[in-house]
Amino acid sequence: MQQKIARSVLLDTVNEGLAEVPAVALLGARQVGKTTLAAQVAASWARPTTTFDLEVASVREALSRTPEAVLSECEGLVIVDEVQRLPSLFETLRPLCDAADRKAVFLLLGSASWDVVRGISETLAGRVLFVDVGGFSLAEVGAEQQNRLWLRGGFPRAWLAPSAAAWRRWMQSFTRTFLERDIPGLGTSVPAEALNRFWRMLAHYHGQVWNAAELGRAMDTSARTVNQYRDLLAGTFMVRVLPPWFENLGKRLVKSPKVYLRDSGILHALLGLDEMPAVRTHPRYGASWEGFALEQVLLAHGQDDAYFYATQRGAELDLLLMRHGKRWGFEFNARTRRAPQSRCTSFPRISIWRTSTWCIPATFATRSATGSRRCRSRRSAQLGCVARRSSDAVRWPLDLRRQRAWSRTSAATSATSPPRADADQRVESAAGAGYDRPRRNCRGKQSHCGGKIVAADRKCAGWRCS
Repeated sequence: MQQKIARSVLLDTVNEGLAEVPAVALLGARQVGKTTLAAQVAASWARPTTTFDLEVASVREALSRTPEAVLSECEGLVIVDEVQRLPSLFETLRPLCDAADRKAVFLLLGSASWDVVRGISETLAGRVLFVDVGGFSLAEVGAEQQNRLWLRGGFPRAWLAPSAAAWRRWMQSFTRTFLERDIPGLGTSVPAEALNRFWRMLAHYHGQVWNAAELGRAMDTSARTVNQYRDLLAGTFMVRVLPPWFENLGKRLVKSPKVYLRDSGILHALLGLDEMPAVRTHPRYGASWEGFALEQVLLAHGQDDAYFYATQRGAELDLLLMRHGKRWGFEFNARTRRAPQSRCTSFPRISIWRTSTWCIPATFATRSATGSRRCRSRRSAQLGCVARRSSDAVRWPLDLRRQRAWSRTSAATSATSPPRADADQRVESAAGAGYDRPRRNCRGKQSHCGGKIVAADRKCAGWRCS
C-alpha cells in the first residue's frame, strides 16, 4: 500500500497561477514529485486536459516537427513534462500565449533551470509564473517525522522507502542516472566521473563559504572549471548557492557565497551515512543540520531575497530574509538547548524543531546572552547587534570602523575615567533587574555613553547608546 502525502499549498499556488497567466512552470529536481503534482492538478481541472511527456521519443519527435499545429488544436489544460528536452518549443509557446483567441493554458514541468539549458532563446518573460517545487517539508509530513525527513531527505521515493537498505539502493540508482543520463541531456559535455568526484567533494564542503581555487587545487583543475561544475549542479536544483548580504563594497564583509546540498538525504548518501546515530557522530553533523533547517525555512517562507551575513572577523548569521521591508535573521545550531529569554527586547524568537533556532527582526538589536548591554543605535548598525547564546557572545555591528573605535575607546577610558555616581546607581538598578556579569568593561563608545565605563568588578549598567 502506497502512502500519499498531500501538498495542498503547492496545488493552490498552481491553480491560482493558471487563473492569472497563460503558462505556469513547475521547476524542481528530478524525482521531486512534479509529475504527480501535475496529475493532481489535471484531476481537479474542470476542462479537458492534454499531456505531452517529452521523455517519450515519439512525442518529442512529433512536437519537434510541427509544434504549432499540435499545440494550437489543444483546449483546456496542456501539460508538457520535461520541457527542457525540447528547447525550440519555447519559441512556439510565445505566440500561443499571446493569441487573443487562446483556448488553453500551459503547465510546463522542468528539471533544470532554463539558464543552464542550451538552445533556449525565448524566456516567456511576462507570460509565465514560476513555482519552485522542493522535496517534502515538515508541514507536509508532520513534525514527528523530523528525524526521518532529515536523514532520508525530501525526495518522495527516498522518504517512503520501506527500509534503510531500500533507501540506500534508491539513492545509488538516482545519483548514477542523474550523472550519466540527465546531465548529458542538457547539452553539456561534462565527464560523469569528474562531476561525481566534485559532487562527493562538495558533500564535505557543505555549508562553507565558496572557494573555487581551493577546490580546484584538490581536483587538479582550474577554478573556472570548478565554477562550471557548481553552476551546473545549482541549475539542476541539487546545490543551493546562498549569496552574501552586503550593501557597501567598502566594508570588510564576506562577499563570496555559501554552498549547500539542497537535499539532506543526498548529502548523507554521499557521506555514507544511513542511520541517525552515524549522522550524530559524523564531523559534518552540525553542517548537515544547518542545511536541513535552512531548506525548511526557505520552503516555508519562500526562496526570494535570501542571504547570509558574515564578517572577515568570523561573526556570522546563517540566514537573512528580507520580508515586507524588514530583515529577519536565523541562526541554526545543532546543540539541544533553549533560546535565551532577553529582558531588553520584546520581539519574538522562533524556536524551531529541536534546537535553539530563533528569528530576530534585525532592524533592532538584542542584549547579549552574557548581559553586557543593549544597543539600539541606528548609526552604529543597520542590521543590528544579533547575539548568539555561546561562550564568546559575539555581536555583529555592520560598521567595523565603529567597532574598532569601541575597542580603542573602551581601553583608553577605562584607565582614565573613574565611574560616576549616576553610573553606580545604574549598576545597582541593573543588578536588581537581573543582568548577568559583563566582560571586562563597557564596550560603548565614549561619544555615545559619555565615558561611563564601569569598574571591572561591577555589573553592567545596561544603558543604551543613543
